[in-house]
Amino acid sequence: MKNKSTLVFILVLITGLVIGGLIGDTLGNIPFLSWLNYGKQIGLNPPLSLDLSFFSMQLGITVKLNIAGILGMVIAIILYKKLG
Repeated sequence: MKNKSTLVFILVLITGLVIGGLIGDTLGNIPFLSWLNYGKQIGLNPPLSLDLSFFSMQLGITVKLNIAGILGMVIAIILYKKLG
């Protein structure tokens, strides 16, 4: 039962982050709301690559966090606690 609750909590966090990030990207073009899109992008750039002549593989991951995404996660945590 607890394992299912943890999975739901992680999905709620990711949903809050994605929705918040989208809101930040969308509203970041409005001058007085531009602070919502302030953030950093971290990850492997360029991607890590392995070429063995018969097999080639690239591994890359990038995470972009902005203020709106963090606010979305906080709101998602509050809603999760109130509904659960």
